Amino acid sequence: MNFVIPSFAPAIPEMVLLGLISFILVADTFWSKRYQFATYYATQITLVVVGYLILSSFATTQVITFDGSFVRDSFADILKLFTILVSLGIFVFSREYLLQHKFYSGEFFILGLFGVLGMFVMISAHNMITMFIGLEIMSLAMYAMIALRKDYGQGLEAAMKYFVLGALATGMLLYGFSMIYGATGSITFPEMAKVIASGNVDSVVLSFGVVFVVIGLAFKLGAVPFHMWMPDVYQGSPSAVTLYLGTAPKIAGFAMLYRLLEEALPGLVKDWQSLIIMISILSMVVGSLIAIVQDNLKRMLAYSGIGHVGFMLLGVIAATPEGYSASMFYVIVYALTGVAGFGMIVALSKTGNEFDKISDFAGLNARNPWLALMMLVILFSMAGIPPFIGFWAKIIVIEEVIKAGFTWIAVIGVIMAVISAFYYLKVVKAMYFDKPEDESPIETTSSGSNWAVSFFALALFVLGLVPSSLIDLCYQSLKVM
Repeated sequence: MNFVIPSFAPAIPEMVLLGLISFILVADTFWSKRYQFATYYATQITLVVVGYLILSSFATTQVITFDGSFVRDSFADILKLFTILVSLGIFVFSREYLLQHKFYSGEFFILGLFGVLGMFVMISAHNMITMFIGLEIMSLAMYAMIALRKDYGQGLEAAMKYFVLGALATGMLLYGFSMIYGATGSITFPEMAKVIASGNVDSVVLSFGVVFVVIGLAFKLGAVPFHMWMPDVYQGSPSAVTLYLGTAPKIAGFAMLYRLLEEALPGLVKDWQSLIIMISILSMVVGSLIAIVQDNLKRMLAYSGIGHVGFMLLGVIAATPEGYSASMFYVIVYALTGVAGFGMIVALSKTGNEFDKISDFAGLNARNPWLALMMLVILFSMAGIPPFIGFWAKIIVIEEVIKAGFTWIAVIGVIMAVISAFYYLKVVKAMYFDKPEDESPIETTSSGSNWAVSFFALALFVLGLVPSSLIDLCYQSLKVM
């Protein structure tokens, strides 16, 4: 029996990340009582080290290892780097929030790192088993994070809802995987694509498998009609956990979507394209309309996120390298905007006040003009108003879906974008024109949060002025594969 030693080099960032997580997990039991913030700083250093490893060996060609189960390419490296950037911001915002609400613990940061590891594995997955392992590492970490605050009934309820519905969706995804494996006889994405292209498959079994896989993907992304967990979980979770749930996992979710639909099932575009069209339109419509009546900002941003998933899927509908690149750009922009938006809620949250209602932002301009201006930038970017980066994200996905011949879907997207501007402007109106109940000045919970909010908000403005660099990065990443 010949045993081939796999090349470990492409997976060094993941291996180092796992090693450092294991070290921090053990070390936290020793240093947590003596040095309160040691785990927090170790977490941030870990992310920086892993980011450096990815940058220093940035992939310019596709490298496949571990018997075809793991791939490293520029697409994966770019998404991993943005996952790290977003995670750094999440942990900066979360530290003071956890202290304010008296459930600061090293476990939050360790679970967050395990979630990042799961995202990395999902992004580089090259077969169905690796994809599932990455998904479960990420999901289990998020279930635990939601329930971490044991005295918070809403959080425990949210964790139970997410766990039960997540298990159901995972079962559907696995059922789809098993049917596709049964039809193709392979679990590796390129091999599956070759078998499907040859035509020597049972098309009925394959079609059922695709349907179940798309259902599982739609749930993980929070797309309609598999979205009902999202508003309840976002509202019920502690704000720091909502910040985590609503940002970095979306990047990994898009990578999962791309690897499965483009690399494994390109020969079944006609089967899954109609499903994605339906899911995209429903997500844009439901997300935009139901968000209007929300008075809880986290719940409003959850429905807003559902709408954004619908827009992101416009590029997937095109089913071209340019379309996927546009969706990649959209999901990166959405993650950065989400960190800024949810981060503002976390940064302003004090003991006894989550600061998550629209009414809490009433008169913010009178209480802190700078924070009101930063929130204005964030909301305008979410709404897709120029010159902010969110405008370009919507423009290029709409452009790609028009190029693919789906002008009518683009028209629906434009209409929903206009409608969605209303609920963002509702928050702007509260900040600048409503009178606050408490007129005393308000500050963020820490200077770190203040700097982080300013950094992410101003990045949305600067990237909006010069969007070509990030757009080109996304387009080039899929051309070199």
